[in-house]
Amino acid sequence: MLTNTRAAAAKYRRYPKHIWSPAGGWYSQPSNWKVNTAIMGACVFGVTAMMWNLSAQREHRYKFPEQGRFFPSRYWSKQIIEHEKAQKNDSSSSS
Repeated sequence: MLTNTRAAAAKYRRYPKHIWSPAGGWYSQPSNWKVNTAIMGACVFGVTAMMWNLSAQREHRYKFPEQGRFFPSRYWSKQIIEHEKAQKNDSSSSS
């Protein structure tokens, strides 16, 4: 009997009603939380992709990465890609 009383008391626990929250307040569980989460995830992904693209476009290197060394921005930096194509063309034309 004691556990049923505790469960009922926990269900109707008192909370301050003068506090407003954009998330819905205390004990909030909106019915469409999965859709809201998916929308926000898509927004975060979109903003991240735009910032990544802007960063890749503005990236400028004075010293290029060494040949054969792992360098992640080698795959998306326009300047490094053009530099490596030029190196490959120079080495193939000189051979």
